[in-house]
Amino acid sequence: MRQHPKPYMFWTAFVAALGGLLFGFDTAVISGAEKAIQQVYSLGDFAHGFTMATALIGTIIGALLCGSPAQRLGRRRSLGWVGALYLVSAVGSGAIVNWFAFMAFRFIGGLAVGASSVIGPMYIAEISPSRWRGRFVCFFQFNIVLGIVLAYFSNYFIAGVPDDWQWMILAESVPAALFTVLLLTVPESPRWLMARGEEAAAAAIFRKTGEPDVEGELAAIRESLQTDAGREKEPLFQRKYARPVAIALLIATFNQLSGINAILYYAPRLFELSGVFRDGAMLQSVIVGLTNLTFTLLGMMLIDRVGRKPLLVVGSVGMVAAQFLVARGFWLGAFEGYMLLVCVCAYVAFFAVSLGATIWVVIAEVFPTRVRAQGQVLGSTTHWVWSALLTWFFPLCLSIGGAYIFGFFSLVALLSLCFALRLPETKDKSLEQIQKELVSW
Repeated sequence: MRQHPKPYMFWTAFVAALGGLLFGFDTAVISGAEKAIQQVYSLGDFAHGFTMATALIGTIIGALLCGSPAQRLGRRRSLGWVGALYLVSAVGSGAIVNWFAFMAFRFIGGLAVGASSVIGPMYIAEISPSRWRGRFVCFFQFNIVLGIVLAYFSNYFIAGVPDDWQWMILAESVPAALFTVLLLTVPESPRWLMARGEEAAAAAIFRKTGEPDVEGELAAIRESLQTDAGREKEPLFQRKYARPVAIALLIATFNQLSGINAILYYAPRLFELSGVFRDGAMLQSVIVGLTNLTFTLLGMMLIDRVGRKPLLVVGSVGMVAAQFLVARGFWLGAFEGYMLLVCVCAYVAFFAVSLGATIWVVIAEVFPTRVRAQGQVLGSTTHWVWSALLTWFFPLCLSIGGAYIFGFFSLVALLSLCFALRLPETKDKSLEQIQKELVSW
């Protein structure tokens, strides 16, 4: 008879994944405010792009610096600090009408996003039964997309009120406060506890979360920790970790350079540039967000059934075609009817079910416990470096010509297909089993 995870595991994953919801909300909420911000502060394209990228610069630093606290303080307590940063950022950047202060508070929000992208998936991967790990880590990505949709809806309903762009940003304070409080109801990572010698506490958590073979899981973790004994300070960049490092670097690169954050950050402006949706660009962004949510849910349902690799292969093929058609439309200077909306939604759908659904799962899976925090930092930092650069320069690229930048996105999607075809499958394998297969001792 097929086993199902316990309600306690669902609750734990739900609370941890609220960090993903804040991640997504913070990413997308700025899309409704970006034009007002440019006008309020009289920014040129370069300064405007830099202002939009300020939070993303914070994500790079947040991702780089959070590994040590996650190892020292634990995953759950570190997530609590992340929630506090989200709250401070939302209130500060929404309440203060000053360009430098605005960028400072957006930077703080970026620190939270970067840290949550590392710690959230790592925590869920370490606490989940292996049979359900992909689905629960994918739940983090689902909440990212849910946060994006909620931000689009929030922007749509707030648009038009006095100082609407400030209220759009302030709205994030509600889920930030909720996340911080609810973290008090979930346990610490059992693998982190095992690394500190608290085996009884780890066993109790595994039983509560529904691990079918607690003793076997403890033995596997114990063996892994003994193998890594004395290696706490060893560097990530060495030959035996070459495959996990390459996988993390490549999947994070393809995730961003296929164009997803450019579309999410600048969706209203993109639709206005097409000449078709000048009056309803904000509503079209909602449609894009709902498409993202629907297909992320589909990816979440499929990831533990069909595996990571098939999703990436099919999704990459669809992304190549969709981005090529957008580039073609800009090249010809014509988008008939709803062609741009259809192509953008098609790209978002294929992205959501593939790179979107798998990135945090794969990065959380491929590294051994001793260096998982370092590996998660590497993957997340790579993701955010590309995201910051793309967000910063995307307005300039659009002013030069949309055909060139979307043609580039299509090429990156083609390269991601080549990557997917060579990616080892990790479905239904324990983290310790994956370690044995990918790490060369």
